[in-house]
Amino acid sequence: MISDVLFYTLLLMGGVWLGLILYWVWPYARAVSGQRPAMPAMPRRKRSQEPQPFAGLTTKPHCAACEQSAALLKPPPSAPPEPMPVPNRRPRQVDTSTHFCPHAPCAYRGWVGLGNLRANGHPNGGPWRQLQCTACGGYVLETHGTLLHGKRVSAECLVRGIACLAEGLGIHGTARVFEVDPNTVLQWFVEAADQLQAFSGYFLCDMHVRQVQLDELYAVLSDVKNGDVSEDEAIEHLSRSPHWVWVAIDPLTKLLLSIDVGERTLAMAQCVVHQVVQVFAPDCVPLFLTDGFKEYTTAWLTHFGQWMQPPRRQATGPAPKPRWMPLSHLLYAQVVKTYRRLVRVSHRVVFGTLDRVQQVLAAHDWQINTAFIERINLDIRQHVAAVGRRVTTLCKHEDGLRQQLALYQVYHNFCLPHASLRQPLPQPVPTNGSGSAQKWQPQTPAMAAGLTDHVWSLCEVLLYRVPP
Repeated sequence: MISDVLFYTLLLMGGVWLGLILYWVWPYARAVSGQRPAMPAMPRRKRSQEPQPFAGLTTKPHCAACEQSAALLKPPPSAPPEPMPVPNRRPRQVDTSTHFCPHAPCAYRGWVGLGNLRANGHPNGGPWRQLQCTACGGYVLETHGTLLHGKRVSAECLVRGIACLAEGLGIHGTARVFEVDPNTVLQWFVEAADQLQAFSGYFLCDMHVRQVQLDELYAVLSDVKNGDVSEDEAIEHLSRSPHWVWVAIDPLTKLLLSIDVGERTLAMAQCVVHQVVQVFAPDCVPLFLTDGFKEYTTAWLTHFGQWMQPPRRQATGPAPKPRWMPLSHLLYAQVVKTYRRLVRVSHRVVFGTLDRVQQVLAAHDWQINTAFIERINLDIRQHVAAVGRRVTTLCKHEDGLRQQLALYQVYHNFCLPHASLRQPLPQPVPTNGSGSAQKWQPQTPAMAAGLTDHVWSLCEVLLYRVPP
């Protein structure tokens, strides 16, 4: 006979086993018995891929540059005085049409080409000519108001030093070449930059262009490059760098319209777009092409927008608020690049329609791209020492970088012939040597844009007196 202890042990194990089986089977049976017939799954609603029309803004975007220019708006200049009558004497041999009288009491002060100046020899046997104003009787050197005025160094040495800086040589390298102190070269450079900024502002105005491309490239300043970091950390650090070079060009004439330095923010985008708009004629609204930086949209809308009253949707109730809408003829497209070593490139039309954008580009057999501004970025890195890659000529402050960019802008627009802009000559011109005849006429971006009729030398640029 089985002992009582063994019997109760087997009975307990059997009960435990039966409980485990019921615990596993009971939820499944309950789920099967309570299962309802499955409802057919509703198809997920797909989001429309069609571009939605821009609804407009209830307030006009803020632009600090526009407010500052409005506050500093000067009254229009008075009418110019009558030109001086031509005297009955031998015609003048010295051209004084680009000079003006700088004396404050003179009625002809600041006016160019009115015949009030005449050559008066070389004072003290110097290299520069003296001019006399026949209206007030005052005298002025032809170098007055230029970089060459009052310099003891030879003009050739100074111009060649500025040319070295324009070709991408650093300040210390230029000082070693010409055997002068680096601070002397820096002083030349700062004075030349101030003059060249006024030079660009005088010539780049009231322009009619059909296309504009804008882009930004980062600039490494000396305070950004301190410390040894990995490549990934360097890229992340540069993406947050406040020093970016903003460039705008006309892809047809390769003319640099604007160039500036600043952070990659909405305020800087507004400032750069404001500078570009100041170059245009009042009725000029070209096609704009940029990268995927979203702040450009607000900047273009600020400067090329207007208030519009939307139509009523209901017969009763208050009228809808006016909306700040882009101009009907504004065209703006973006080239959006997905980076992980450039994975994908897509196009997006922000303002206007794709047909209108392609119609403008079809005149030159082009497509939506920013290739021309990317090529200019490479030229900038080659000619501006502070933004070159892996160089030791980094600037310490934004002012130094901005001065180098001002020099490059004038040098690119007026002094450097562009190979794609050259024009064939009607007849080949024989050379003095044994080389082949010249078949092409060199042309600079300024010549292609109709701003000048010849290739300027850097000495001619530095001697040009910008009227007030």
